[in-house]
Amino acid sequence: MKKDAYARAGVDVKKVSKIHGSLAEVLATTFSVRKGKFGTPLMGIGHYAGLIDIGGGKALAMHTDGVGTKVQVAIQMNRFDTVGIDCVAMTVNDLISLGCEPVALLDYIALEHEDESLVSELMKGLVAGAEESSAAIVGGETAIHGSAVKGFDLVSMGVGVVDRDKVIDGSAIVKGDRVIGVASSGLHSNGYTLARSVLLRSHSLGEEVPELGKTLGEELLTPTRIYVGPTLAALKRFEVHGIGHITGGSFTKLRRLVGGRKLGFDLHLPPAPPIFGMIQREGALSDGDMLRTFNMGIGLCICAPREETEGIIRAYRRSGFKAHEVGVVTVGNGVRIGPLQLAP
Repeated sequence: MKKDAYARAGVDVKKVSKIHGSLAEVLATTFSVRKGKFGTPLMGIGHYAGLIDIGGGKALAMHTDGVGTKVQVAIQMNRFDTVGIDCVAMTVNDLISLGCEPVALLDYIALEHEDESLVSELMKGLVAGAEESSAAIVGGETAIHGSAVKGFDLVSMGVGVVDRDKVIDGSAIVKGDRVIGVASSGLHSNGYTLARSVLLRSHSLGEEVPELGKTLGEELLTPTRIYVGPTLAALKRFEVHGIGHITGGSFTKLRRLVGGRKLGFDLHLPPAPPIFGMIQREGALSDGDMLRTFNMGIGLCICAPREETEGIIRAYRRSGFKAHEVGVVTVGNGVRIGPLQLAP
């Protein structure tokens, strides 16, 4: 069987998913060490964050994520003041996907060599992201790994809190629920291995691209949107059954919201921003390759009852986020976009 484009570029999502499955089985054996004690695990690997019981009807959510190979664009552009926003966003957006309010973060910076100026620039983005998500950065680690790291790598770990009876895990999703798509700011922090392999064959990062209205490098360094504020506000006013942060694996990630239940997602997406068309055209990529790899202009999906849809859309729009109804929950399995079945 021919590998998809992302796998040919160096990231085989199917193999990664298999590794995640193996990890989940092994790590789940550790849950018993806390059973019946403060900190008993409520949810493990497989959703957007892990949950533990902290008493008083509250749960603590924990998640970690990084910027990925977007850091290579920052290195080539010699610009480091925005990727910290991506680092925060990738963690806090996953925390809110369980209805959790992010409260604190740790950062991890791995450097090829000591570079005070680089770290100072990275801090600008980290602080900006923390302020936008209202999550304090309370510590972290800086490590020098010259033999293992070329340039730098950037990761965050975040914690959030939620009432146990208000966890949004997708279990309330039913047939007929609508799917609301909230716009992304571009590629966010996923698919860069494929995007760079396609675009940098014939373009420089400093090249002005008319269809983008900016240089290619500026487009690729556009920070990931942080959805915390408007999402937490929406959860206070509307009935929400599921939240999906569209990251690695793109829309196939919605499957985790329904687990093994016989429910699927029938989506119809608005036209994608120009950067996605540029990647598809110049890489001669199929629709399937694009929809399994990139967010295609939708960074967050909200599953809610039909009668709540317009109110949620208006709430996001009032907060400055473009939002549209992009699909419906159906009886069946997997994710379908138009004629394309993305996942079984």
